[in-house]
Amino acid sequence: MPGRGFTIIELMIAVLIVGVLLALAYPSFTDQIRKSRRADAVAALTSIQLAQERWRGNNPSYTAVFNTAVPPAAANGLSAPSTTASGYYTISIPTATAAVYELLATAVATNSQAQDGNCAVIGIRTGVDRLQYGSGALLIDWTAADPDVGRCWAR
Repeated sequence: MPGRGFTIIELMIAVLIVGVLLALAYPSFTDQIRKSRRADAVAALTSIQLAQERWRGNNPSYTAVFNTAVPPAAANGLSAPSTTASGYYTISIPTATAAVYELLATAVATNSQAQDGNCAVIGIRTGVDRLQYGSGALLIDWTAADPDVGRCWAR
């Protein structure tokens, strides 16, 4: 009666098949993980957007100042953190005037979210007549017909 089990060739073929399947599936898996982490940036931007509107209700212009203190100690800036809850993005306010503000969530360079292609920077920009959503690899082109080139905002 011959020996039962696998030969080394059969085992190597099985390992090769598993390796090929993993090589095909892993990039798709990491893309989905990055896409799900964008929700962290969207939540933070939305929170800062609401804080800006509360601030503007009591002041003559929007603000670019973060203050993590709780009200009323936060009277000199937004009572909001400058990083997202999970730490994948930093939040900045490059523009804040009486009528316009811009919010950016930029992926932290030391984590995998920085390899999110055209979605490494996600932003919101208000204008006198509209609200824009944008994305980009390094910056957002707000003058483009569609500043959300990476389709990073699920709408």
